[in-house]
Amino acid sequence: MLLCGVLPALPLHAAGTGNGSAGGSQVPSPAYEQWYTGSLISPSGALTQKGVFAWEPYFTYSTPTGFLDSGGHGQPIHDGMHEISNFTLYKYAITNAISIQTTPTLSYGWRKHGDTTSGAKIGDVPVDVMWRYLDADPRRLIPALSIFAGVAFPTGDYRNLGRSEDGVGSGAYTFRLALTEQSTYVLPGHHALRLRVWGTWRHALGAARITNTSSYGTTSGFRGAAHPGMYGESGFSLEYGINQKWVLAMDLARDWADGAYIHGRNAQGRLIRTTGDGSGDWMVAPAIEYNWSPRFGIIAGVSALFAGHNTARVLCPQFAFNSVF
Repeated sequence: MLLCGVLPALPLHAAGTGNGSAGGSQVPSPAYEQWYTGSLISPSGALTQKGVFAWEPYFTYSTPTGFLDSGGHGQPIHDGMHEISNFTLYKYAITNAISIQTTPTLSYGWRKHGDTTSGAKIGDVPVDVMWRYLDADPRRLIPALSIFAGVAFPTGDYRNLGRSEDGVGSGAYTFRLALTEQSTYVLPGHHALRLRVWGTWRHALGAARITNTSSYGTTSGFRGAAHPGMYGESGFSLEYGINQKWVLAMDLARDWADGAYIHGRNAQGRLIRTTGDGSGDWMVAPAIEYNWSPRFGIIAGVSALFAGHNTARVLCPQFAFNSVF
């Protein structure tokens, strides 16, 4: 299945006056309050007030526009997978500095001249605990720093597939780790500029037992196991406040992934031992936000892969509704 980046967006609104607002960002002056929804890709840190709940559904359409080979050269893609998906963020503040979140994804895919998925598919479900270990102090140019760690549970279909398009899971528990930075500045003309910088890392905690057709490219009759490769993402985002309600956003991110190691026997009993090629991409995601209150807003934009190797070049229009209670 096509993905619009290794780590989907996890933005939260940030009212930003330092008075316990839900989003966790602060602006340099108590008299100035910028409302944010959050950029499309950048992960947000822990919520700032115990008992706050955030809910943000994302809706994405991804369409392949080509393939980048091992040398980074563009190649045409024949009958690539199209996908619509709903990614929803649920986040709850356990304390003023610690939050827990989960981000289930529901998707449906099809090929113009081939099969579709057998129905709406649920991917692997991650659960993360995040801790903001340094609060922002804009007057001293100190950013907010957060760390989160968690596990993705192998809930997505990955083996004994009736159709190869149904492979949306990894079959392995996956450890997740991320570091995030967030800082806000006031520019001339009294416009807020928010910067986020992040890095993520994912590592499978074990092997996936695979049989027959699987999300690892095996076919009917195969018996064996797959060890998913490590993968991650790093990037930064900028959000520029046109006024209190309207914000321009832009993300730039770099994804990377090691190839999976597969071993077992095919339908003819032949021993198979292969390691997939690593892949990587560069992605840009411009967007516009509108917030009609400190706790409710929408964002719409598009993410596009413009460089990389061994990866599909994908265009992903998307929008989200953000709410904090």
